[in-house]
Amino acid sequence: MATHWNSGMLLGCSTLFLLLLGGARACGWVTVDSPTTLLGSTVTASCTIQSNRCSGLEGEEIQITWRLDSMSMSGSQHKSAEGTEVSNLTISHFNRTRAKLWCYVVWNGTPQRIGMAEIHAGYPPAKPDNLTCMMNLTENSLTCRWDPGLDGHLPAKVALRSSKSRGQCEVSQEAIPDCIPQAGQNYCTIPRRFLQLYQKMDIWVSVQNALGTAESEHLCIDPTDVAKLDPPVLKSIQSVPFQTDCISVAWEGAPTSSHIEQQCELRYRTHEDPGWTLVPDIVSPNLKTHHCGFLFGTDYRFQMRCRRVTAMGYWSEWSPEWNYITHEKAPAGKLDVWWKMTPVDSGKRAEVHLLWKALKRNEMNGRILGYWVSLNPRRRNVELTAVCNTTETQCNFSVLAGVRRVYLAAYNSAGESAATEVIFLEKKGQPLAGIHTSPCDEHSLWVHWEAPRATATGYILEWCQASLPGPAGRSVSWQVERNRSATKALIRENIEPFQLYNISVYPLYADAVGLPLHTTAYSKEKAPSCAPKFHLKSISKSHAELSWDPVPIEMQNGFITNYTIFWTSTTRDELRAVVNSSFTTFTLRGLLPSTMYKVHMMASTAAGSTNSTALTLVTPALDEKEIQYLLLFFGLLCVLLIVLIVCFQKHRRVKNQFWPSVPDPANSSLGKWVPADLQQETLQTASAREPGLVTISDITVLEKGAEKKAPLWGKKDPIPAAAGSFPDLPKSYIHPSSSSLPSGSRAPGEARPGSYVNGAGAVQYAKIVADGYRGQQQHVPSPLYIRSDSTQPLLSESTPSPKLYENLWFHGAPQTGLHCQSSQGDAAFLEEPLIDFPLLQGLKINGAEDLHDFQRF
Repeated sequence: MATHWNSGMLLGCSTLFLLLLGGARACGWVTVDSPTTLLGSTVTASCTIQSNRCSGLEGEEIQITWRLDSMSMSGSQHKSAEGTEVSNLTISHFNRTRAKLWCYVVWNGTPQRIGMAEIHAGYPPAKPDNLTCMMNLTENSLTCRWDPGLDGHLPAKVALRSSKSRGQCEVSQEAIPDCIPQAGQNYCTIPRRFLQLYQKMDIWVSVQNALGTAESEHLCIDPTDVAKLDPPVLKSIQSVPFQTDCISVAWEGAPTSSHIEQQCELRYRTHEDPGWTLVPDIVSPNLKTHHCGFLFGTDYRFQMRCRRVTAMGYWSEWSPEWNYITHEKAPAGKLDVWWKMTPVDSGKRAEVHLLWKALKRNEMNGRILGYWVSLNPRRRNVELTAVCNTTETQCNFSVLAGVRRVYLAAYNSAGESAATEVIFLEKKGQPLAGIHTSPCDEHSLWVHWEAPRATATGYILEWCQASLPGPAGRSVSWQVERNRSATKALIRENIEPFQLYNISVYPLYADAVGLPLHTTAYSKEKAPSCAPKFHLKSISKSHAELSWDPVPIEMQNGFITNYTIFWTSTTRDELRAVVNSSFTTFTLRGLLPSTMYKVHMMASTAAGSTNSTALTLVTPALDEKEIQYLLLFFGLLCVLLIVLIVCFQKHRRVKNQFWPSVPDPANSSLGKWVPADLQQETLQTASAREPGLVTISDITVLEKGAEKKAPLWGKKDPIPAAAGSFPDLPKSYIHPSSSSLPSGSRAPGEARPGSYVNGAGAVQYAKIVADGYRGQQQHVPSPLYIRSDSTQPLLSESTPSPKLYENLWFHGAPQTGLHCQSSQGDAAFLEEPLIDFPLLQGLKINGAEDLHDFQRF
């Protein structure tokens, strides 16, 4: 199918191409009622097809379609009486300035172009306006300009037409060839050969397009009346003698206009002036003029231009500038002065900081070379002694404490001004009743005040930028308000936007200077350059204390009205709090334990706000005190555990510390000791009944000699016998059942010097001593010695006594030994006895009823 359709398309195109070669008019054509029409009007077109002249369309049904540029349109189709197919198209509102209308015939399903008509739409030409002409004397030509008016969107023919005439151009004498401007130009130049000088010419502009013609107003002029002269040339400028505020200006005309009578203008200005000062209507045949009112010693720039005397002439261009400096004169006027005085050297001298304003321009009378300050005014034939000579407008010097006035003057090359007397008045007058400020613009401020009760003669205003550090911050701007009735003043010097200024106002009185009143102001505010940065001071599980440093003055850009603090967590919506700008701390309350919060601050002025960076903080699960209590608890628990572990591992030693281990006498070596003469006996001892218990057969108790006193550790001072000593006991006690004396023993009753004997036989003995337990003081009397029967050899110097039974913790003081029967035997017991012997604490002694208070050791 596609191949067949493409073949048909090619055949149809070939056929149409052959038809077009034979002439499309023979097959069909398009007609439009008006190819050029008014924009927005109705357009009617028709397309006619002669099928009998179109090869391939004979006997076929013909379908006609339309296209306006690329937009398809449909018309009404019918067959005429001549047998042709006609399609009529009506476009009710044609809104295109140019378009192509195509007629198509549908053949084999494909539209084929039969004819085309181009349609133009627009407006009639507008009337040209503001026709002016100017003659150039250098080129001797007349150039005319005009405003074309609205565009008609149609091709137009524009021509500058003129004719020679008489009188006021009522009668045209000779037509001048039209001047045709180039495309897009609104001016045209008539050459000199077509001009009629010193006679009137009638000039106008004509515009014509397909919809109509328009002409401008006629201009009746003499070409010389509209001539533009070449600029004049300044020849000299000089001051008039005897009148130094006046000058004389001389010039000459351009060569091309020297024969024309001219009217000129002179203008001048200084380098500081924003505009020119104009001197009009200068008509001088000798080309010179005089003018007064110039400032002395001032640099001026001069320019001049001229035109023909007739009112219709054009001004020439301004001449090149000419610079001239007027003559100087001694300065005039008084200086505005202000001062700061500081006592030094214990009040004997004073440091003076003197400030003054420069003279006004009309008072300088030239270039100021400097200023001098003197303690005395200048007198004739007296040399001036200046304390200060400077080119600045301030001076520092030292004077005696009694000096109350100085003199100030300015000077230039022509002389010096009258001296200004400066009186140092005391600053103790009444201050202003009130003060406030308001901005005028970015570089000025209005200062308003309420007048004091006393009558002021003037006011001094001081101001300085608060954010400037060092010497720049101490630089003060000031001005004087001489109007005593003034209640406001405008300050402009050194005022910048977004900067804070400290402003002070001093009232001036006839005999004093008032105390100042201060305020601060901005000429213009904006949002702060930055916001404060948070510092976390403390935090707990329910609150957090934050602090911040105020915004530096140079970054505030206005008065901080308040701070807004925002904080939020993942579980709560954002909260906020507004605090005063004077605050530097804030406490967040109602926080949740173990929660992360993000906090930031917004600093605000009247002109905007700025946000700070966010601070992230996490609340702890416990407060600091709770943590301390918990640590204390665990610390005590650890100490307790350590103590328990130590006690468990060292329980024996701990037990001995609190509950000393008292040895059981029954299980002691003494309890198991049996005399040698009883070893042969078959006695039923306590060990047979109870292990570790041995029955002692008999014990001999030695009497403590009441009258004998032995020295203590070699001391000669005797120790008195304790009251209530034991009663005298026999010196020897022998059990009836004691065994016979061993061989070699002495006879009964025979005592060996230096030893203790028991009658006739040898004895076994034990030495028992007593002392307070662990150094305790007891009522136990002095130690006693107890002996029992023994088969051992008697004590002698060659046979020492057995070692003492000692208490290991004994630290008691030495006691005096007990005396025995022999003086030689006493020496054997001079060693320090032990009072307490735990092994005998449980010992039961027979015959205790005779021992009284010695029953228990």
